[in-house]
Amino acid sequence: MSVQQRTLDCKDLHSYLKTLPATVLDRLYNHPATCLAVFRELPELSRLYIMRILFVDQAVPKAIMGSWVSPNSAKELEDIVKLLTELRLWQEVEMQGGLKGWLLNPTFRRNLKGALLGGGNEWSMKPPTDADPKARGIAILDEYAMGRWECVLHFMVGSHQHEVISSDALQILQHAGLMKKEPGENQLTITRDGFQFLLMDTSAQVWYFLLQYLDTATARGLDLIDCLGFLFQLSFSTLGQDYSTDSMSDGLQKFLQHLREFGLRKDGRFYPTRLALDIASGPKKSMLNTMAATSSNQSSGYIVVETNYRVYAYTDSSLQVALIALFCELMYRFPNLVVGIITRESVRQALRSGITADQIVSFLRQHAHPECYKEPPVLPSTIADQIKLWAIERDRFVYKEGVLYNQFDSQADFEILKNYAQERGVLVWHTTHGRKMVVTKEGHEEVRKFWKRHSRNGSM
Repeated sequence: MSVQQRTLDCKDLHSYLKTLPATVLDRLYNHPATCLAVFRELPELSRLYIMRILFVDQAVPKAIMGSWVSPNSAKELEDIVKLLTELRLWQEVEMQGGLKGWLLNPTFRRNLKGALLGGGNEWSMKPPTDADPKARGIAILDEYAMGRWECVLHFMVGSHQHEVISSDALQILQHAGLMKKEPGENQLTITRDGFQFLLMDTSAQVWYFLLQYLDTATARGLDLIDCLGFLFQLSFSTLGQDYSTDSMSDGLQKFLQHLREFGLRKDGRFYPTRLALDIASGPKKSMLNTMAATSSNQSSGYIVVETNYRVYAYTDSSLQVALIALFCELMYRFPNLVVGIITRESVRQALRSGITADQIVSFLRQHAHPECYKEPPVLPSTIADQIKLWAIERDRFVYKEGVLYNQFDSQADFEILKNYAQERGVLVWHTTHGRKMVVTKEGHEEVRKFWKRHSRNGSM
Protein backbone atom coordinates (compact mmCIF):
# COMPACT_ATOMS: atom_id res chain seq x y z
CA MET A 1 0.00 0.00 0.00
CA SER A 2 1.48 3.32 -1.05
CA VAL A 3 1.11 6.41 1.12
CA GLN A 4 0.92 8.57 -2.00
CA GLN A 5 -2.49 10.18 -2.30
CA ARG A 6 -5.16 9.71 -4.93
CA THR A 7 -6.81 12.81 -6.34
CA LEU A 8 -10.40 13.09 -7.52
CA ASP A 9 -10.89 12.34 -11.20
CA CYS A 10 -12.71 15.45 -12.40
CA LYS A 11 -13.14 14.80 -16.12
CA ASP A 12 -13.49 17.65 -18.59
CA LEU A 13 -16.34 17.71 -21.11
CA HIS A 14 -14.59 15.67 -23.79
CA SER A 15 -13.23 13.11 -21.31
CA TYR A 16 -16.78 12.58 -20.05
CA LEU A 17 -18.25 12.22 -23.54
CA LYS A 18 -15.61 9.59 -24.38
CA THR A 19 -17.01 7.39 -21.62
CA LEU A 20 -20.48 7.33 -23.19
CA PRO A 21 -21.53 4.42 -25.46
CA ALA A 22 -21.39 5.03 -29.20
CA THR A 23 -25.19 4.81 -29.49
CA VAL A 24 -25.60 7.53 -26.85
CA LEU A 25 -23.12 9.83 -28.60
CA ASP A 26 -24.86 9.37 -31.95
CA ARG A 27 -28.21 10.32 -30.41
CA LEU A 28 -26.64 13.22 -28.56
CA TYR A 29 -25.43 14.81 -31.81
CA ASN A 30 -29.07 15.16 -32.91
CA HIS A 31 -29.12 18.30 -30.71
CA PRO A 32 -27.62 21.38 -32.46
CA ALA A 33 -26.73 22.87 -29.07
CA THR A 34 -24.70 19.77 -28.23
CA CYS A 35 -22.78 19.92 -31.51
CA LEU A 36 -22.00 23.61 -31.04
CA ALA A 37 -20.92 23.10 -27.40
CA VAL A 38 -18.65 20.18 -28.29
CA PHE A 39 -17.17 22.12 -31.22
CA ARG A 40 -16.59 25.16 -29.00
CA GLU A 41 -14.52 23.15 -26.50
CA LEU A 42 -12.30 21.48 -29.13
CA PRO A 43 -8.63 22.50 -29.44
CA GLU A 44 -7.98 25.18 -32.04
CA LEU A 45 -6.45 22.83 -34.62
CA SER A 46 -9.38 20.42 -34.25
CA ARG A 47 -11.84 23.24 -34.92
CA LEU A 48 -9.83 24.22 -38.00
CA TYR A 49 -10.09 20.69 -39.43
CA ILE A 50 -13.81 20.52 -38.71
CA MET A 51 -14.46 23.82 -40.46
CA ARG A 52 -12.42 22.83 -43.54
CA ILE A 53 -14.48 19.69 -44.12
CA LEU A 54 -17.83 20.88 -42.73
CA PHE A 55 -19.24 21.56 -46.21
CA VAL A 56 -17.65 18.51 -47.84
CA ASP A 57 -20.22 15.71 -48.05
CA GLN A 58 -17.69 13.01 -48.88
CA ALA A 59 -14.58 11.58 -47.29
CA VAL A 60 -11.30 13.51 -47.57
CA PRO A 61 -8.05 11.54 -48.15
CA LYS A 62 -5.72 11.37 -45.17
CA ALA A 63 -2.80 12.47 -47.31
CA ILE A 64 -4.55 15.71 -48.19
CA MET A 65 -5.57 16.42 -44.59
CA GLY A 66 -2.04 15.67 -43.40
CA SER A 67 -0.68 18.35 -45.74
CA TRP A 68 -2.71 21.03 -43.92
CA VAL A 69 -0.14 21.15 -41.09
CA SER A 70 3.63 21.40 -41.08
CA PRO A 71 5.74 18.25 -40.51
CA ASN A 72 6.63 19.61 -37.05
CA SER A 73 2.95 19.30 -36.04
CA ALA A 74 2.69 15.57 -36.76
CA LYS A 75 2.24 14.71 -33.06
CA GLU A 76 -0.43 17.38 -32.65
CA LEU A 77 -2.24 16.04 -35.71
CA GLU A 78 -2.10 12.53 -34.28
CA ASP A 79 -3.68 13.80 -31.05
CA ILE A 80 -6.58 15.53 -32.79
CA VAL A 81 -7.22 12.49 -35.00
CA LYS A 82 -7.49 10.39 -31.84
CA LEU A 83 -9.75 12.94 -30.12
CA LEU A 84 -12.14 13.36 -33.04
CA THR A 85 -12.33 9.61 -33.53
CA GLU A 86 -13.06 8.89 -29.86
CA LEU A 87 -15.79 11.55 -29.88
CA ARG A 88 -17.21 9.96 -33.04
CA LEU A 89 -17.04 13.31 -34.84
CA TRP A 90 -15.48 11.55 -37.83
CA GLN A 91 -14.57 8.04 -38.86
CA GLU A 92 -11.96 6.39 -41.03
CA VAL A 93 -13.29 5.06 -44.34
CA GLU A 94 -11.80 3.39 -47.42
CA MET A 95 -12.15 5.49 -50.55
CA GLN A 96 -12.12 4.54 -54.20
CA GLY A 97 -8.75 3.17 -55.24
CA GLY A 98 -7.96 1.89 -51.75
CA LEU A 99 -7.15 5.31 -50.29
CA LYS A 100 -7.86 5.92 -46.61
CA GLY A 101 -9.83 8.99 -45.70
CA TRP A 102 -11.80 10.73 -42.96
CA LEU A 103 -15.56 11.25 -43.16
CA LEU A 104 -17.29 13.75 -40.86
CA ASN A 105 -20.21 12.32 -38.87
CA PRO A 106 -23.25 13.22 -41.03
CA THR A 107 -25.48 13.90 -38.02
CA PHE A 108 -22.85 16.12 -36.41
CA ARG A 109 -22.25 17.94 -39.73
CA ARG A 110 -25.95 18.63 -40.29
CA ASN A 111 -26.66 19.94 -36.81
CA LEU A 112 -23.45 21.96 -36.48
CA LYS A 113 -24.22 23.67 -39.80
CA GLY A 114 -27.72 24.41 -38.51
CA ALA A 115 -26.35 25.89 -35.29
CA LEU A 116 -23.77 28.03 -37.10
CA LEU A 117 -25.82 29.15 -40.10
CA GLY A 118 -29.35 29.11 -38.74
CA GLY A 119 -32.37 27.48 -40.32
CA GLY A 120 -34.04 24.21 -39.46
CA ASN A 121 -35.82 23.58 -36.20
CA GLU A 122 -35.36 26.10 -33.41
CA TRP A 123 -33.00 24.73 -30.76
CA SER A 124 -32.48 27.63 -28.37
CA MET A 125 -34.66 28.15 -25.31
CA LYS A 126 -37.53 30.62 -25.54
CA PRO A 127 -38.35 33.42 -23.08
CA PRO A 128 -41.92 33.56 -21.75
CA THR A 129 -44.41 35.66 -23.69
CA ASP A 130 -45.25 37.73 -20.60
CA ALA A 131 -42.84 39.67 -18.41
CA ASP A 132 -42.06 38.44 -14.91
CA PRO A 133 -43.51 40.89 -12.37
CA LYS A 134 -40.89 39.66 -9.88
CA ALA A 135 -37.88 39.68 -12.20
CA ARG A 136 -34.53 38.69 -10.71
CA GLY A 137 -31.51 40.90 -11.27
CA ILE A 138 -28.05 39.48 -11.96
CA ALA A 139 -26.79 40.42 -8.50
CA ILE A 140 -29.69 38.52 -6.91
CA LEU A 141 -29.01 35.50 -9.13
CA ASP A 142 -25.32 35.49 -8.15
CA GLU A 143 -26.19 35.71 -4.48
CA TYR A 144 -28.82 33.01 -4.76
CA ALA A 145 -26.62 30.60 -6.73
CA MET A 146 -23.66 30.86 -4.36
CA GLY A 147 -25.96 30.72 -1.36
CA ARG A 148 -27.55 27.48 -2.59
CA TRP A 149 -24.19 25.94 -3.38
CA GLU A 150 -22.70 26.96 -0.05
CA CYS A 151 -25.54 25.10 1.66
CA VAL A 152 -24.10 21.89 0.20
CA LEU A 153 -20.59 22.78 1.37
CA HIS A 154 -21.87 23.79 4.82
CA PHE A 155 -23.52 20.41 5.16
CA MET A 156 -20.30 18.63 4.22
CA VAL A 157 -18.20 20.44 6.83
CA GLY A 158 -20.85 19.84 9.49
CA SER A 159 -22.15 23.41 9.75
CA HIS A 160 -25.94 23.23 10.01
CA GLN A 161 -26.64 26.93 10.48
CA HIS A 162 -28.02 27.18 6.94
CA GLU A 163 -31.10 25.56 5.46
CA VAL A 164 -31.11 21.81 4.91
CA ILE A 165 -30.04 20.59 1.47
CA SER A 166 -32.34 18.56 -0.74
CA SER A 167 -32.65 14.78 -0.58
CA ASP A 168 -31.36 14.61 -4.16
CA ALA A 169 -28.16 16.39 -3.15
CA LEU A 170 -27.75 13.98 -0.23
CA GLN A 171 -28.04 11.00 -2.56
CA ILE A 172 -25.46 12.46 -4.94
CA LEU A 173 -22.99 13.15 -2.13
CA GLN A 174 -23.24 9.49 -1.11
CA HIS A 175 -23.11 8.19 -4.68
CA ALA A 176 -19.97 10.27 -5.35
CA GLY A 177 -18.28 8.92 -2.22
CA LEU A 178 -17.92 12.42 -0.80
CA MET A 179 -19.90 11.46 2.29
CA LYS A 180 -20.83 8.12 3.77
CA LYS A 181 -22.92 6.63 6.54
CA GLU A 182 -20.97 4.54 9.02
CA PRO A 183 -22.51 1.24 10.19
CA GLY A 184 -24.90 1.88 13.05
CA GLU A 185 -24.87 5.66 12.48
CA ASN A 186 -27.73 7.78 11.15
CA GLN A 187 -25.69 10.82 10.14
CA LEU A 188 -23.44 11.17 7.10
CA THR A 189 -19.74 11.82 7.62
CA ILE A 190 -17.28 13.32 5.17
CA THR A 191 -14.78 11.04 3.41
CA ARG A 192 -11.20 11.56 2.17
CA ASP A 193 -12.58 12.40 -1.28
CA GLY A 194 -14.95 14.86 0.37
CA PHE A 195 -12.07 16.79 1.93
CA GLN A 196 -10.43 17.08 -1.49
CA PHE A 197 -13.73 18.19 -2.98
CA LEU A 198 -14.02 21.07 -0.49
CA LEU A 199 -10.74 22.64 -1.63
CA MET A 200 -11.51 22.44 -5.36
CA ASP A 201 -12.54 25.66 -7.08
CA THR A 202 -16.25 26.26 -7.49
CA SER A 203 -16.51 25.39 -11.19
CA ALA A 204 -14.76 22.05 -10.66
CA GLN A 205 -17.00 21.28 -7.67
CA VAL A 206 -20.19 21.98 -9.62
CA TRP A 207 -19.02 19.98 -12.65
CA TYR A 208 -17.96 16.99 -10.53
CA PHE A 209 -21.25 17.11 -8.64
CA LEU A 210 -23.18 17.18 -11.92
CA LEU A 211 -21.24 14.25 -13.39
CA GLN A 212 -22.24 12.17 -10.39
CA TYR A 213 -25.86 13.19 -10.91
CA LEU A 214 -25.74 12.17 -14.58
CA ASP A 215 -24.45 8.75 -13.49
CA THR A 216 -27.75 8.28 -11.67
CA ALA A 217 -30.02 9.85 -14.30
CA THR A 218 -31.25 6.55 -15.72
CA ALA A 219 -31.96 5.20 -12.23
CA ARG A 220 -34.07 8.30 -11.59
CA GLY A 221 -36.18 7.57 -14.66
CA LEU A 222 -34.61 10.36 -16.73
CA ASP A 223 -33.33 10.23 -20.30
CA LEU A 224 -29.59 10.98 -20.24
CA ILE A 225 -29.73 12.37 -23.79
CA ASP A 226 -32.45 14.87 -22.88
CA CYS A 227 -30.58 15.94 -19.74
CA LEU A 228 -27.32 16.53 -21.59
CA GLY A 229 -29.09 18.29 -24.44
CA PHE A 230 -30.77 20.65 -21.96
CA LEU A 231 -27.45 21.41 -20.24
CA PHE A 232 -25.86 22.32 -23.56
CA GLN A 233 -28.85 24.51 -24.43
CA LEU A 234 -28.49 26.14 -21.03
CA SER A 235 -24.87 27.07 -21.78
CA PHE A 236 -26.07 29.31 -24.64
CA SER A 237 -28.71 31.12 -22.59
CA THR A 238 -28.40 34.70 -21.30
CA LEU A 239 -27.65 35.57 -17.69
CA GLY A 240 -30.54 37.51 -16.17
CA GLN A 241 -33.06 36.37 -18.80
CA ASP A 242 -35.98 34.20 -17.72
CA TYR A 243 -37.06 31.21 -19.85
CA SER A 244 -40.31 29.33 -20.14
CA THR A 245 -40.79 25.73 -18.98
CA ASP A 246 -44.12 25.25 -20.79
CA SER A 247 -42.68 23.25 -23.71
CA MET A 248 -40.53 21.00 -21.53
CA SER A 249 -41.27 17.31 -21.12
CA ASP A 250 -42.10 15.89 -17.72
CA GLY A 251 -38.59 14.42 -17.52
CA LEU A 252 -36.92 17.78 -18.16
CA GLN A 253 -39.24 19.45 -15.67
CA LYS A 254 -38.05 16.94 -13.09
CA PHE A 255 -34.42 17.44 -14.09
CA LEU A 256 -34.76 21.21 -13.79
CA GLN A 257 -36.23 20.78 -10.33
CA HIS A 258 -33.16 18.76 -9.33
CA LEU A 259 -30.93 21.56 -10.60
CA ARG A 260 -32.28 24.02 -8.08
CA GLU A 261 -28.87 23.95 -6.38
CA PHE A 262 -27.63 26.00 -9.37
CA GLY A 263 -30.65 28.01 -10.60
CA LEU A 264 -34.13 29.40 -9.98
CA ARG A 265 -37.49 28.11 -11.05
CA LYS A 266 -40.90 29.55 -10.29
CA ASP A 267 -44.34 29.79 -11.90
CA GLY A 268 -43.51 28.20 -15.25
CA ARG A 269 -40.20 30.00 -15.75
CA PHE A 270 -36.60 29.71 -14.60
CA TYR A 271 -33.53 31.93 -14.43
CA PRO A 272 -30.13 30.48 -15.36
CA THR A 273 -27.35 31.51 -12.96
CA ARG A 274 -23.60 31.71 -13.51
CA LEU A 275 -23.18 28.26 -11.98
CA ALA A 276 -25.67 26.81 -14.45
CA LEU A 277 -24.36 28.74 -17.48
CA ASP A 278 -20.79 27.46 -17.07
CA ILE A 279 -21.73 23.83 -16.49
CA ALA A 280 -21.17 22.73 -20.09
CA SER A 281 -17.65 24.18 -20.08
CA GLY A 282 -16.56 21.64 -17.48
CA PRO A 283 -13.93 22.37 -14.82
CA LYS A 284 -11.45 24.11 -17.10
CA LYS A 285 -12.88 27.60 -16.73
CA SER A 286 -12.80 28.89 -13.19
CA MET A 287 -15.76 31.01 -12.19
CA LEU A 288 -13.85 32.72 -9.41
CA ASN A 289 -12.89 35.59 -11.69
CA THR A 290 -16.39 36.03 -13.11
CA MET A 291 -17.92 35.94 -9.66
CA ALA A 292 -15.35 38.49 -8.47
CA ALA A 293 -16.76 41.01 -10.93
CA THR A 294 -20.02 41.06 -9.03
CA SER A 295 -18.80 40.32 -5.52
CA SER A 296 -17.05 42.28 -2.83
CA ASN A 297 -13.31 42.01 -2.26
CA GLN A 298 -13.93 39.99 0.85
CA SER A 299 -15.74 37.21 -1.01
CA SER A 300 -13.34 37.13 -3.94
CA GLY A 301 -10.19 37.10 -1.80
CA TYR A 302 -9.82 37.16 1.95
CA ILE A 303 -6.62 35.31 2.94
CA VAL A 304 -3.22 36.81 3.79
CA VAL A 305 -0.31 34.44 4.46
CA GLU A 306 2.89 35.74 6.03
CA THR A 307 6.37 34.23 5.87
CA ASN A 308 6.11 33.32 9.56
CA TYR A 309 3.32 30.85 8.62
CA ARG A 310 0.62 33.08 10.11
CA VAL A 311 -2.68 33.08 8.20
CA TYR A 312 -5.10 36.00 8.43
CA ALA A 313 -8.58 35.41 7.01
CA TYR A 314 -10.76 38.52 6.76
CA THR A 315 -14.14 36.85 6.81
CA ASP A 316 -17.20 36.26 8.95
CA SER A 317 -18.29 33.20 6.97
CA SER A 318 -18.36 30.04 9.06
CA LEU A 319 -17.87 28.02 5.85
CA GLN A 320 -14.66 29.84 4.94
CA VAL A 321 -13.41 29.45 8.50
CA ALA A 322 -14.16 25.72 8.40
CA LEU A 323 -12.22 25.35 5.14
CA ILE A 324 -9.18 27.12 6.56
CA ALA A 325 -9.34 24.91 9.64
CA LEU A 326 -8.81 21.87 7.40
CA PHE A 327 -5.10 22.67 7.15
CA CYS A 328 -4.48 25.46 9.70
CA GLU A 329 -4.35 25.58 13.47
CA LEU A 330 -6.78 28.34 14.45
CA MET A 331 -5.53 30.70 17.15
CA TYR A 332 -7.89 33.68 17.41
CA ARG A 333 -11.31 34.52 16.08
CA PHE A 334 -12.83 37.97 15.90
CA PRO A 335 -16.13 39.14 14.31
CA ASN A 336 -14.56 39.63 10.87
CA LEU A 337 -11.07 38.15 11.26
CA VAL A 338 -9.63 34.71 11.95
CA VAL A 339 -5.96 34.16 12.75
CA GLY A 340 -4.32 30.79 12.34
CA ILE A 341 -0.94 29.24 11.76
CA ILE A 342 0.22 26.60 9.29
CA THR A 343 2.18 23.94 11.16
CA ARG A 344 3.73 20.64 10.22
CA GLU A 345 1.09 18.81 12.23
CA SER A 346 -1.85 20.77 10.77
CA VAL A 347 -0.64 20.04 7.23
CA ARG A 348 -0.02 16.37 8.03
CA GLN A 349 -3.54 16.14 9.47
CA ALA A 350 -4.90 17.56 6.20
CA LEU A 351 -2.82 15.05 4.23
CA ARG A 352 -4.17 12.21 6.36
CA SER A 353 -7.70 13.45 5.58
CA GLY A 354 -7.03 13.05 1.86
CA ILE A 355 -6.14 16.63 0.93
CA THR A 356 -3.02 17.08 -1.21
CA ALA A 357 -0.29 19.69 -0.80
CA ASP A 358 -1.04 21.11 -4.26
CA GLN A 359 -4.68 21.62 -3.28
CA ILE A 360 -3.68 23.53 -0.13
CA VAL A 361 -1.30 25.78 -2.08
CA SER A 362 -3.86 26.30 -4.85
CA PHE A 363 -6.58 27.19 -2.32
CA LEU A 364 -4.40 29.81 -0.62
CA ARG A 365 -3.51 31.39 -3.97
CA GLN A 366 -7.05 31.39 -5.32
CA HIS A 367 -8.43 33.11 -2.23
CA ALA A 368 -5.57 35.55 -1.64
CA HIS A 369 -6.63 39.00 -0.46
CA PRO A 370 -6.58 41.72 -3.18
CA GLU A 371 -3.80 43.49 -1.27
CA CYS A 372 -1.55 40.46 -1.87
CA TYR A 373 -1.61 41.10 -5.62
CA LYS A 374 0.09 44.47 -5.22
CA GLU A 375 3.41 42.82 -4.36
CA PRO A 376 3.64 39.32 -5.94
CA PRO A 377 3.89 36.51 -5.19
CA VAL A 378 0.48 36.34 -3.53
CA LEU A 379 1.67 33.33 -1.52
CA PRO A 380 5.27 33.41 -0.17
CA SER A 381 7.33 30.80 -2.00
CA THR A 382 8.81 29.59 1.29
CA ILE A 383 5.32 28.66 2.51
CA ALA A 384 4.39 26.83 -0.70
CA ASP A 385 7.70 24.95 -0.74
CA GLN A 386 7.45 23.96 2.93
CA ILE A 387 3.91 22.61 2.55
CA LYS A 388 5.11 20.43 -0.33
CA LEU A 389 8.17 19.31 1.65
CA TRP A 390 5.94 18.21 4.52
CA ALA A 391 3.91 16.21 2.02
CA ILE A 392 7.04 14.62 0.55
CA GLU A 393 7.97 13.37 4.03
CA ARG A 394 5.02 11.00 3.84
CA ASP A 395 6.07 9.70 0.42
CA ARG A 396 9.47 8.40 1.50
CA PHE A 397 8.13 4.94 2.23
CA VAL A 398 5.95 2.61 0.22
CA TYR A 399 4.28 -0.18 2.17
CA LYS A 400 3.65 -3.62 0.68
CA GLU A 401 2.43 -6.83 2.23
CA GLY A 402 5.02 -9.58 2.17
CA VAL A 403 6.45 -12.68 3.82
CA LEU A 404 9.84 -12.73 5.59
CA TYR A 405 12.32 -15.59 4.95
CA ASN A 406 15.26 -15.91 7.35
CA GLN A 407 17.32 -18.44 9.39
CA PHE A 408 19.03 -19.92 6.32
CA ASP A 409 21.58 -22.64 7.08
CA SER A 410 24.09 -21.32 4.56
CA GLN A 411 24.82 -18.46 2.21
CA ALA A 412 24.34 -20.80 -0.75
CA ASP A 413 20.78 -21.64 0.34
CA PHE A 414 20.02 -17.94 0.71
CA GLU A 415 21.37 -17.12 -2.77
CA ILE A 416 19.40 -19.94 -4.43
CA LEU A 417 16.08 -18.83 -2.98
CA LYS A 418 16.82 -15.12 -3.49
CA ASN A 419 17.68 -15.65 -7.17
CA TYR A 420 14.55 -17.74 -7.71
CA ALA A 421 12.29 -15.04 -6.21
CA GLN A 422 14.11 -12.32 -8.13
CA GLU A 423 13.72 -14.10 -11.47
CA ARG A 424 9.95 -14.29 -10.94
CA GLY A 425 9.65 -10.67 -9.87
CA VAL A 426 8.31 -11.41 -6.40
CA LEU A 427 11.36 -10.30 -4.40
CA VAL A 428 10.56 -7.16 -2.41
CA TRP A 429 13.71 -6.75 -0.31
CA HIS A 430 16.80 -8.67 0.76
CA THR A 431 19.98 -8.24 2.75
CA THR A 432 23.01 -10.50 2.98
CA HIS A 433 23.56 -9.34 6.55
CA GLY A 434 21.59 -11.85 8.56
CA ARG A 435 20.43 -13.60 5.34
CA LYS A 436 16.95 -12.14 5.21
CA MET A 437 14.59 -11.60 2.32
CA VAL A 438 10.95 -10.59 1.80
CA VAL A 439 8.75 -11.82 -1.05
CA THR A 440 5.32 -10.58 -2.03
CA LYS A 441 2.26 -12.14 -0.46
CA GLU A 442 1.14 -13.39 -3.87
CA GLY A 443 4.50 -15.01 -4.64
CA HIS A 444 4.97 -16.63 -1.25
CA GLU A 445 3.27 -19.94 -2.08
CA GLU A 446 5.32 -20.48 -5.25
CA VAL A 447 8.60 -19.67 -3.45
CA ARG A 448 7.69 -21.93 -0.54
CA LYS A 449 6.98 -24.88 -2.83
CA PHE A 450 10.26 -24.34 -4.65
CA TRP A 451 12.17 -24.34 -1.39
CA LYS A 452 10.51 -27.54 -0.25
CA ARG A 453 11.60 -29.28 -3.42
CA HIS A 454 15.20 -28.18 -3.04
CA SER A 455 15.62 -28.24 0.71
CA ARG A 456 17.30 -31.24 2.19
CA ASN A 457 15.06 -31.40 5.23
CA GLY A 458 11.90 -29.83 3.70
CA SER A 459 11.82 -26.87 6.06
CA MET A 460 13.53 -23.51 6.48
